[in-house]
Amino acid sequence: MILGPLKLFLRLLSLVMSLIVIYFAVGFVQIWMTGREHSKVDAQAILVFGTTENNGKPSPELKARLDHALSLYRRGRAPWIVVTGGRLSGDTHTEAGVSAAYLEARRVPASRIIEGSGNDTWQNVGSVIAAMRAHHLVTELSVTDPFHEYRAMAIASDQGLTPLPAPVPNAPSSHGSLWWYYVRETVAVGVGRLVGYHTLSNWTTGHTTVTLPSSGP
Repeated sequence: MILGPLKLFLRLLSLVMSLIVIYFAVGFVQIWMTGREHSKVDAQAILVFGTTENNGKPSPELKARLDHALSLYRRGRAPWIVVTGGRLSGDTHTEAGVSAAYLEARRVPASRIIEGSGNDTWQNVGSVIAAMRAHHLVTELSVTDPFHEYRAMAIASDQGLTPLPAPVPNAPSSHGSLWWYYVRETVAVGVGRLVGYHTLSNWTTGHTTVTLPSSGP
């Protein structure tokens, strides 16, 4: 009598586990494929997602993103560059501020740079939405590392933008333990789809991050 319900429970458990594995496996494939897409369509802006800076200078990862954005800008793929990234308590510079200075030093007019903030991907996009809308910018080339491209685009789309993939070629992150980045992104995308990326942002930041208001020319 006991074995019957136990077998049913084990079958249901096996089914649930199989569905979970399939769910995350599909997400992994989508993340992997999107990181290899490079849109040929021009956009209204280039959106650079923030990552670490080193005492006022871009980290290798941030520099790679900025150099890719510069290449797109110089080829006329979009007339605006939007930079994002805030600072943690104790930092003296914001990622966006460092990015803007880097671009201006390479002859991108300050009048063509929108500077935001944010300490995660949701906040990055949210910090520049108002300024982008003020300039009627909707389509954007998403510049970030390949493993992050899918989630970055999904979050941009959730906040009303029309993102196009423009992942960084030969990103520095690809030279390390790349599998860990993809595992982390697979979990983030899988959970974000279930609870919403905004809710996931609230969970992971704990409302303790330091952000600055978005600004534009």
